[in-house]
This record gives sequence, structure tokens and C-alpha cells, in this order.
Amino acid sequence: MLKQFIPCIYLKEGCAVRDLRDHTVISEDPVALAESYDNENCDALIVFNLSNTDEDKERSIDIIKAIAAGMDAPVIGAGGVRRMEDVKKLLYAGCKKAALNWSKQENIEILKEVSDKFGADKIVICYTEADRIARNEEMIRKYAGELILLNFNEIERSLELDFPTILSLPDVSLVKLIGLFEDDNVSGLTGNAINDNVKEIPELKKLCEENGLKVNRLKANIPWSSMKTMENGLVPVVVQDYRTGEVLMVAYMDEEAFERTLDTGRMHYHSRSRNSLWMKGETSGHYQYVKSLFADCDNDTILARVKQIGPACHTGSRSCFFRTIAEKYFNEKNPQKVLSSVYEVILDRKDNPKEGSYTNYLFDKGIDKILKKVGEESSEIIIASKNDNKNEMVYEMADFMYHMMVLMADKGITWEDVTDELARR
Repeated sequence: MLKQFIPCIYLKEGCAVRDLRDHTVISEDPVALAESYDNENCDALIVFNLSNTDEDKERSIDIIKAIAAGMDAPVIGAGGVRRMEDVKKLLYAGCKKAALNWSKQENIEILKEVSDKFGADKIVICYTEADRIARNEEMIRKYAGELILLNFNEIERSLELDFPTILSLPDVSLVKLIGLFEDDNVSGLTGNAINDNVKEIPELKKLCEENGLKVNRLKANIPWSSMKTMENGLVPVVVQDYRTGEVLMVAYMDEEAFERTLDTGRMHYHSRSRNSLWMKGETSGHYQYVKSLFADCDNDTILARVKQIGPACHTGSRSCFFRTIAEKYFNEKNPQKVLSSVYEVILDRKDNPKEGSYTNYLFDKGIDKILKKVGEESSEIIIASKNDNKNEMVYEMADFMYHMMVLMADKGITWEDVTDELARR
């Protein structure tokens, strides 16, 4: 079982507060706070919705959706769950799992229903009273995937249930954090003990690994000793945006930079001009968070896929490669770029109407016309499929996707919204 370090956000009235009982505001931008946790190599994030009113609850769902969209680590949604619809809202907002508060009888009663609907792996149970868990052990094993033990502070206490459990901890020493992981039942640690030490997660993971505990951290399958360096001991590194594939820059690594990159999860390089180690963003704040490292076929070049904060180039450009030397017209074949390009044209037509434009005709006629065309084009795909004509099917699918993008633009849905949802699935 991988041991997980899981920060949490307690969401109330649009802000992140200290914890379940202390509602002191610690951040007025929970989305940015979540992203900062994600950047520090956390394994997941728990978001507790502490809303008291229906209006605040809906606003919190929107914030949770924005948090999930901006994170690579999975989000567990908790709080405010009383019925099936509440679980559905959390999962539809992008949460990987939804948590049921086991202190509420109605949540015990809906466990089977939500588990049958969404799958046991999507359901987590939060609890403080161990006897409730013991009384319902058979049901939990069948219909839930994990437990969250809230306000765990009995450090020497062993868990009574042989079931994957995340411990929510108050302030506690880092040494005891590692000790808790030695219990086979403990799958993760969360709470302010993690929030307050989130920048230490990379080092804590390294310490866990040194103590024989399995964690999710960057570990080189190809050691530096297997890389073929240049005469100066360096290896060139091509840096690429992990989502778009855009090439951002080229730099160089030596062994020290390589090891520091693995240890911290942030890109480090060897500066040839200064003849010293440097971390990208150490002065500008334009950090590069590592998503993957690949070696080429000869082990003499590294491809780094990163999450880039701000511009990569010292000129302020997103990429260092912005000067055109020569260019020849060609039809773009990259599906992502084609879809993004067509969508951008549709958005431009919406914001800047053009006389005679079919797209503007659809926007002018309104949502009913757009929906009618989406329905018609989906029917055309079915008919073409029955005819078993590939060219006809391709034509009708392209028509459908265009009209679908018009609907997306009308509703403010982006391709990233859709692809993020597909990636989560």
C-alpha cells in the first residue's frame, strides 16, 4: 500500500479556514491554495464543505469544481452530504471520491445506494466514533473504499479495523508522522499536521522510502551513471509543457541538478555562465514542477515534462522558441490543436459577430436552435454508421463536433473542462 500525504482545505463562505472548529480564515483564495498544495507533490486533497446555507453550499461546489480542474492530484469531497444528489454533485464537480459523514444516520442509510450507483471505490467514510464502524463493518467492506478517521490524536492507539484508513491529525511532530505509517492500516495522513508541513512533503517521502515505506515520489529508473554526458559533464534537457506538449526551453543538467530535481520535484539545472546549480524560478518565481523525465534512445538527452508557472523564457515569452526562421503552410494534424483552433474561431464569432457567418446564425437563433442541430447531427452519425460508410461517418462526426463546440461556447464549457473529466475517468 502506498502511503499518502494528503493536505486538506476547510471551505466556508468562499474562504479556506483553519479547521472544522476553528473558522479563522487562512486564505481568501482556496483555488490558489489547492494549487500550491498540488505543486508540493501531495498525493490527494480533501476538501471539507462547511457551508451552512444552500446558497453558500452551491458556491462551495463551484469552488470545489475549480479546485479539481486545477489539480493533478485527486480531490476527495467531504461535508454537506445528506442524500444521493449531494454525492452526485461532488463527483460531477470533479472529485475522485465523495465522503459520507458517519455521525449522521442518513449517511449510513444511503451508503448502499450511492455505492451501487457510483462504485465503492468512489465512497469514503468519515468518522470519529469507532463503535459505529465496528457495528457496520460488513457493510463498509462491501460498499466503501476507504475510511477517514477525524481528529486522531491517540498516537499509540492501534486501529481496530483492518481497512485502508486516512488519519486526520492536529499538530504533531514529523517523527510521529512517519511512525504512524508503520501501521499497515494507515493509507494516508491529513489535517493540519500535513497542511502546516506541506513544503516538507518531498523530504518526508524520501524519509519514508529510506525506512522501507512505499510512497509516490520521483525515483530514477535510469541512474545518472547510465547517462552519457558531454565532455563538460552535462546533459542537455529539453523542457516541454506536460499538458500541451509545447517545447518551452532547453537547459543543461549535471549530476547534482539531476538529484536535486528528483528530491524536490522542481527542475534544477547547471548554469554554464555561473558554473553553479540553479533552480528554475528561484528569483523569478517561474518554477517548473516535474511531471516526468525521459531519456532518449542514446541516454544523452533528457526530456522533461513540467508544469510551468508563468513564462519559461527570460524575455517574458511563454516559450523560448518564438522566433520564426522559416515556415511552410501545412494542414495541422494534431487533434488537440485542431479542436482548440476551431473552438477559438467559434468563440471569436460569438464575441465579434461576422455578417453571413453560420456560427453567428446559430448564436442569434439561441439555445433551442443549437440543441436541435446537435440532436440532428447525432442522428446523422447513427444513420451513417448503419450504412457502414467510413467517409460518411467521418463527415457526420465532424459536423456533430462542430455543433457540439458551438454548444460548449454558448455554455462556457472549454475543451480543458471536457478532457480533464475524461482524464479523471
